[in-house]
Amino acid sequence: MCSHRFARPYFDGAGFFPYFSVLVDFLFRLFARLPLAWLHRLGGGAGWLVYACSPSYRRRLRANLTQAMGTPSRALLHQAIAEAGRQALEVCWIWLRPLETVLAKVIAVHGLELVESARRDGAGILFMAPHLGCFELAGHYCAHVGGGQLVALYRPPRYRALEPVMQAGRMRGPMRTVPADFGGVKQLLKALRMRGVVGILPDQVPAAGQGVWADFFGRPAWTMTLGARLAEVRDVRVIYVWVERLPRGQGYATHYSLPAETRDGSLAARCAAMNRDIERLVRQCPQQYLWGYNRYKLPRGIARRRAGG
Repeated sequence: MCSHRFARPYFDGAGFFPYFSVLVDFLFRLFARLPLAWLHRLGGGAGWLVYACSPSYRRRLRANLTQAMGTPSRALLHQAIAEAGRQALEVCWIWLRPLETVLAKVIAVHGLELVESARRDGAGILFMAPHLGCFELAGHYCAHVGGGQLVALYRPPRYRALEPVMQAGRMRGPMRTVPADFGGVKQLLKALRMRGVVGILPDQVPAAGQGVWADFFGRPAWTMTLGARLAEVRDVRVIYVWVERLPRGQGYATHYSLPAETRDGSLAARCAAMNRDIERLVRQCPQQYLWGYNRYKLPRGIARRRAGG
């Protein structure tokens, strides 16, 4: 599915050994051959291994979880650690198994009538999928039910060895990725104006010039404005989506919902409302939010804002 050749050996950005992409490809294919239930068991252990071996990751996960939920119970903390590992390993299965096999693992869908209503009315659809549950599957499933090609922003991974297998896994069926730059945003706008389907991760930290400060679980977070701006396109329906990881590898449940607040006020006010919508979703299943993601990081060129400032 994704053969790659290189003219000469290279080291990726983290200093890994030559031909690291070949090893990554091999490991991804090896893990993808496992049943999903086995992969989730391994992922739970992998989550604990990373948590034990990385002090910085451990501090960030605990700090973000505590910021949002207060001092977490031992059960919630343990679940969050294991679910992060499951999320990391299941991408092998999501990207490399046949797409029809992956989609068939969605065994329950809640709120599908919201998507069907938008399709009947001929509206464009803006799917907002935060880092909750199996967000890699969210894009494919939204493309499947959206009635047309889904266009999503793409950022190259930190380790370039992951890029070939990532792109091969995402660019399947009616899903298409565009670069996270001005040209890519123009393509998203064009798709929505043509009553198409677009997907974004609204809790991804944007670059300088692409965000505003808005509270996220009571702490200022540099928040992307893209979702609020795309929602301004005429006849666009904003639909939040997250894919719940069911226990014991049974499969997944997809959840669709509308924003709880109206899209009024300033750009900053609308971004703050978006963050509150994401908080509402996270509280439904806090153990499956990606607490290890550096949501409160400070992009280069941005001055830190204090809480309440």
